[in-house]
Amino acid sequence: MRLILTWLANAVALLALPYLFTHIHVASFGAALVAALVLGLVNTLIRPVLVLLTLPATLLTLGLFIFVINGLLFWFVGSFVKGFTVDGFWVAVFGAIVYSIISWALASLFRPRNAAHR
Repeated sequence: MRLILTWLANAVALLALPYLFTHIHVASFGAALVAALVLGLVNTLIRPVLVLLTLPATLLTLGLFIFVINGLLFWFVGSFVKGFTVDGFWVAVFGAIVYSIISWALASLFRPRNAAHR
């Protein structure tokens, strides 16, 4: 159930991006669901390989190259998911950062609270 709620939260985060960035377009909630699913799969399967392959660049930039990887993957998903488009690389980098923040905030609403912290 939490996986579905996280997926929905990510789709809602994608729907919020066109209001913040004029160069990111999401056609419908269905397109946002598909894009959120593909982004999740890409981040699970492809991102770790890219991080490992670009480890020297990541170390030289003190970890800032991770933002480039995230932006490239966000832009990549926008290039082939119908109804979700990202118009440029830098828009993709900043869109990926804001998407991560929004989806983190929405997903934190669904996390169970620990009774010891109350």
